[in-house]
Amino acid sequence: MQSAAVASATGGRAGAKPLLGLGAIGNLSFGFFGIQIAFALQTANISFIFQTFGASIDTLPILWIAGPVTGLLVQPVIGYLSDRTWGRLGRRRPYFLAGAVASTVALVLLPNSGLLWLAVPAFWMLDLALNVSMEPFRAFVGDMLPDEQRTTGYAVQTIFIGLGALLASAAPYVLTNVFGLSPAAPAGELPETVRVAFYIGAAALLLAVLWTIVSTREYSPAQLASFAASGADPRQDVTAAALGPVGRHALRDLFADLLAMPHAMRRLAVIQFFSWCGFFVLWIYGTPVVAHHHFGGARPGSVGFSLAGEEIGVLFAIYNGVAAVHAFLLPALARRLGRERLHALNLVAGAAGFAGFMLTRDHMFLRLSMVGIGMAWASVLAMPYALLCGAIPYQKLGTYMGIFNFFIVLPQIVVSLVMGPIVHVAFPGDPVGVMAVAAGAFLIAAAVSWRRVGP
Repeated sequence: MQSAAVASATGGRAGAKPLLGLGAIGNLSFGFFGIQIAFALQTANISFIFQTFGASIDTLPILWIAGPVTGLLVQPVIGYLSDRTWGRLGRRRPYFLAGAVASTVALVLLPNSGLLWLAVPAFWMLDLALNVSMEPFRAFVGDMLPDEQRTTGYAVQTIFIGLGALLASAAPYVLTNVFGLSPAAPAGELPETVRVAFYIGAAALLLAVLWTIVSTREYSPAQLASFAASGADPRQDVTAAALGPVGRHALRDLFADLLAMPHAMRRLAVIQFFSWCGFFVLWIYGTPVVAHHHFGGARPGSVGFSLAGEEIGVLFAIYNGVAAVHAFLLPALARRLGRERLHALNLVAGAAGFAGFMLTRDHMFLRLSMVGIGMAWASVLAMPYALLCGAIPYQKLGTYMGIFNFFIVLPQIVVSLVMGPIVHVAFPGDPVGVMAVAAGAFLIAAAVSWRRVGP
């Protein structure tokens, strides 16, 4: 099947994947714009939602554990299945569509759950559905682009991620200050601004994913095999046997692939582990830290707590906006500095941003801190995947992208299990100290990345 994206290619090289135009590269990842709107609504608001429905700060990490556990179980399986799928919609796009429809339903259910014990399974459903769509989108870029365009491809994906998250994170603030919706609500109820933001996100997610589905066509298995045989793509392993259909040995195959991870992927896994530890601390504790440390100890149900929730949306919008802008610079900077060292420098900037939470009680100053965190976020979303694609065989790109996700969700599980007791013992009055943990995790990841990731 001929790719619609290929039709707009800027060049054709015998036996190699064509170079794609910027518009075609954008179509590959436009669906991620909608996915990230949903993901950002979740990360910016879920602690606020849980605390509004009665959760204590000590229980927040364990309530968040649904997300990483879902990713740990779902993404490798979806990657394995999508490697072996081929039908009218292609290889990855059936999973885009299924995940988008389920995510849309979950986005409507979550703000209307009303009770904590209903909100948690709605959150779980949303995270599961987002994972079904998210992993194939990562593999899709690797499928469709030659090696020399992958940094650009993942940078463009990062731009859409940043823009989607910026809009979603800022939505409650904009709905209050531009459209006049009330940020206040009776105790135990969500403000109208949050509910409307989730409805807008549901529509945006579905429309964006549908755009990618209708505007792209995937390379057939025969075309991918011909690209591999040409030897034009250094990551493609022409000696690997063609993948067969899903069989009863799927779990055994996944475990064998996990043990056979290339050396470069193992190094990247360490970097990812510590990077995502830092971000997960931010997402869980951002609202309570700002409420306690920067809004005078505001309690759930108070106007101050609602304002702190809005401010978190603004802060998350800023770092995602910075990520979208910084992503434009990544390809040129990577050529000049090298992907590994550029990634290290961005992580150091992120560590400085986390330190900013502890250096002031002025929430306006935090907006400056978001610049460093945004630089790190852009890099985390692009550099590891650009490096990974050069290290794994094309036949198992979806499988290895799913396995790589282990090292995104495992740190989230670790944070969920250990940070609650740490906060209870070490930071009982003011949880701002958790940001030192996040900064330290980033510095460890930066130290590993500074050295060359490859063999």
